[in-house]
Amino acid sequence: MLRVTKIFRFETAHAIFGYCGSCKNIHGHSYVLHVTVQQANPNEGFLDGTGFVMDFKDLKRIVKAQVVDKMDHCIILSEAYLAQNPHLKSLENLDIWPIEPTAENILLKVKSAIEGAMPPEVKLCRLKLYETADSYAEWEA
Repeated sequence: MLRVTKIFRFETAHAIFGYCGSCKNIHGHSYVLHVTVQQANPNEGFLDGTGFVMDFKDLKRIVKAQVVDKMDHCIILSEAYLAQNPHLKSLENLDIWPIEPTAENILLKVKSAIEGAMPPEVKLCRLKLYETADSYAEWEA
């Protein structure tokens, strides 16, 4: 199977409500997101037309608009976290989620946002979100 991957970086802060460790406090990460796509209907042999599975420029445009521009330099907190910390609701860069913003849930939000913006001839097949240099969540179709 022929696939292509583009890598994105963004800065986001979050906190995990109900967690007993230090992640219960608001803290930030330099996230690294690997987005891998393939042809929706692959054929044998060489690629027709331009010869791209997807132009990296188009993939960048989609992921930047759907993910990076929305998550970069924001604070993601759950409704439960804000119920216990209502003074934070006035933060200008706050994104409120009904779920906890773990790496896993962030990745699932990314998946949903990107899948809905993909052209029909391209299929999202793998995502990898590094929260730290040695810890990541991964989704694969």
